[in-house]
Amino acid sequence: MPEIQLLRPGHAPALLAFEQENRSYFAGSISDRGDDYFARFDEQHRARLAEQEAGVCYFHVLVGAEDEILGRINLVDVTDGSAELGYRIAERAAGRGLATWAVRELCDLAANSYGLTSLRAGTTLDNAASRAVLARSGFTVVGERQLSGRPGLSYLRSLADFTAPPGARARPVSDARGR
Repeated sequence: MPEIQLLRPGHAPALLAFEQENRSYFAGSISDRGDDYFARFDEQHRARLAEQEAGVCYFHVLVGAEDEILGRINLVDVTDGSAELGYRIAERAAGRGLATWAVRELCDLAANSYGLTSLRAGTTLDNAASRAVLARSGFTVVGERQLSGRPGLSYLRSLADFTAPPGARARPVSDARGR
């Protein structure tokens, strides 16, 4: 399986390539980031790292055996022990269980490295793959919502079953310097 790494400055070239290569694929199920995102990618990347440093978001990349980025999996709007989960997997890596594996791994990291107690998520009704990933990962539907003007569902997952027992070591996550 790939490795989940906390986003760091050195990921920028591979992350931009990942986003460009998969732009039309992603646009089929989620809203497009827009041309401005790509034109100002370096600025956007620095802003994400600043948010991460402030502890309001945790951005991760799924790195394959040849240091290529196969996906992103993020925790945003961290507040009161909760965060919003978001993820995207490269077209060439889709359909192999990578998203389900990554979501479960991030649930563990969220509980044991970031001290979170629950995660929220959302997906559109027409995104059957994401709905299946969330269901397989223990998320439950808690309501309806609009996502980029499209009908969708809101999900919630308690992280109580991921919390390490008292005295157990928190799981390490590589920091922004790649350690």
